[in-house]
Amino acid sequence: MHSDRLRALIDWLIDGAPPEPIPTVMLTRTCERLLEAGVPLSRVAIFVETLHPDIYGRSFIWRPGETAVANARTEDVEQLDVYQRSPLKILYDTGTEVRFRMDDPASLAFPFFDDVRAEGVTDYLALPLLFLDGNIHAVSFTTKADGGFTDPHLNALRAIAAPLARLIEIIGLRRTAATLLDTYVGNRAGARILAGQIRRGHTELLRVAIWLSDLRGYTALSDRLPPDLMVRVLNAYFDCQVGPILRAGGEVLKFMGDGLLAVFPMADDGSDAADVCARMLTAVDEARTQVRAMSYAEGNHVVDNLRFGVALHVGQVLYGNIGGGNRLDFTCVGPAVNLAARMEKIAGRLGRTAVASADFIQHCADHWTDLGDFTIAGLSHTERVFGLSAEDPQGAEGL
Repeated sequence: MHSDRLRALIDWLIDGAPPEPIPTVMLTRTCERLLEAGVPLSRVAIFVETLHPDIYGRSFIWRPGETAVANARTEDVEQLDVYQRSPLKILYDTGTEVRFRMDDPASLAFPFFDDVRAEGVTDYLALPLLFLDGNIHAVSFTTKADGGFTDPHLNALRAIAAPLARLIEIIGLRRTAATLLDTYVGNRAGARILAGQIRRGHTELLRVAIWLSDLRGYTALSDRLPPDLMVRVLNAYFDCQVGPILRAGGEVLKFMGDGLLAVFPMADDGSDAADVCARMLTAVDEARTQVRAMSYAEGNHVVDNLRFGVALHVGQVLYGNIGGGNRLDFTCVGPAVNLAARMEKIAGRLGRTAVASADFIQHCADHWTDLGDFTIAGLSHTERVFGLSAEDPQGAEGL
């Protein structure tokens, strides 16, 4: 063992694994430095639970000569049989280290060891990674060395567990913050908040294409359905729009009851406006198809034949922190947003799924029919509105 190299590795972890603590890079370099210090590793794995709406946990696996690989698990791992019969269950249940030599008869009780034994592994060590909030995560090490890990090897691995846990916790907290911000305010807004734009009045003027949609017949539907079922229907309905919006390069800013506000950022000079509006129209077509096909059945309730309306507009918006006191909202405001909201109501009155303003049509003129001039509440002039040429109006419905 090279104690000086081990000490240097521990100091490096405490310093935050400079220059950039990317999880896979950090794990790869940590394992390489353990090899240089004299610890004969054949595999290292880190297991971390996450706070994420779709991902239960992440694993990071390293093998000699390779860069560590990250994997995400979407299912509750603790419910799987492979976990129930794994040595890691002992670690999570007791919060203590777990070690098995492959020549120990007790190791035969764990199917996982059948695979690693076939690879030539002779020893296994799993250590708890204790976070400050009391949660337990794990790191495991294997070796193919004759006789397994020696006492100096074991002590070296135990010595790095605490600084490794603290660094992983810090990286995890930053990832969690970014994930939660992306989930609740959108990735563009989330990045700005993490960058420090957290004070009221922090705004910027952006040129965007605006998507503002609403579910037709929402009031009657919510009156008919139990509240918990209505929430599930809304979630399924929003899924029909969010996927197409994100794939087309848009950002969902806000859900307002049954309403959805999204923006598609443009270059300041509008040079990419035609491309942005074309992608936006593709998202509209995809969302229309999915909403039309949506059917939700639960108990005695069947919800189908849903319809929605969306208004498309291009203009400048103020994008940033707006609110009162210490309660802020990262959103966009301005006359362009107000006009989109008024136009969406016109779509409902006309029985149209999608309507667009003259500013939108300027960049995406195909597939639209001129519906005429309309008086817009609060404006001194009329606004020309366009509807999809391929769509037959289905009659106005209550909101």
